[in-house]
Amino acid sequence: MWRVFNFVFKAMGSPCQLQFYAQSPQQAEQVNSLVVKRIAALEQQYSRYREDSLISRINRNAGSGVKTAIDPETYALLQYSEQCYQESEQLFDVTSGVLRRLWHFEHTQVPSTAQLQAILPLIGWEKVQWTDTHIYLPYPGMELDFGGIVKEYAADVAAGLCQQLGINAGIIELGGDVRIIGPLPNGRGWPVAISDPRQPRKTVAQFELKSGALASSGDYERFQLIEGVRYSHILNPKTGWPVAGLRAVSIVADQCVVAGSLATIAMLKANAGLSWLQKLNVAFLCCKSKGQIVNKLT
Repeated sequence: MWRVFNFVFKAMGSPCQLQFYAQSPQQAEQVNSLVVKRIAALEQQYSRYREDSLISRINRNAGSGVKTAIDPETYALLQYSEQCYQESEQLFDVTSGVLRRLWHFEHTQVPSTAQLQAILPLIGWEKVQWTDTHIYLPYPGMELDFGGIVKEYAADVAAGLCQQLGINAGIIELGGDVRIIGPLPNGRGWPVAISDPRQPRKTVAQFELKSGALASSGDYERFQLIEGVRYSHILNPKTGWPVAGLRAVSIVADQCVVAGSLATIAMLKANAGLSWLQKLNVAFLCCKSKGQIVNKLT
């Protein structure tokens, strides 16, 4: 008999939840174990916080003349990074993580013009040298950072793994981003909600999702207050400054990685983000700078 099982765990620095229907506790435990293991392997491979990760190895080799070998999965993520870079008019740039050195929670002052001018030459996806087998960052201090992709990608991978293991009804949430494994046994969608970016306990939209994914990006995730001004953690790679214009964007798409990157690109486009979204054939909810909600989820 099929019954629902719920598992809570932590991965990629975020609280995560896996909920699905299985025929037995043994099957449920096995599925959960394999999913958690697969997500941990992705974190091990792509986390910038781990000294022994592939990303850290790539970054350590920057400017050294040593290319780093990559596998097909990493090559696919690089191809997706290229696509995001082009679609965003060079705003979604996986080499822009170096800006964290200047915009850090512990800092109480905004960076100087000189500091920004010193670090901006290290940014630029077009400078990265890569093939299907190797990658090289040509300048010392350059960094690759899949932080804007890998959590959402992991949700898609986990959902696919569940389906392979015979799970047809389920939902996975990784740090607020949701991927549907399959609809509820009665055919209805899983209930999902979007919170107000300034009042997390207040719901601005609630609906059912039968398939696909929901991912969000916004200045509520991480931000700095410097002299009373709120600075987003989402940084423009061309100027080095935090973006300002939208509070938050949530996207519904077939894949979580697509929903997440579209939401981030809209945030990066600042005041032009809403009009850009409206031209896409995509379901979205946008919270503008003064709190107005634009709901195009249906």
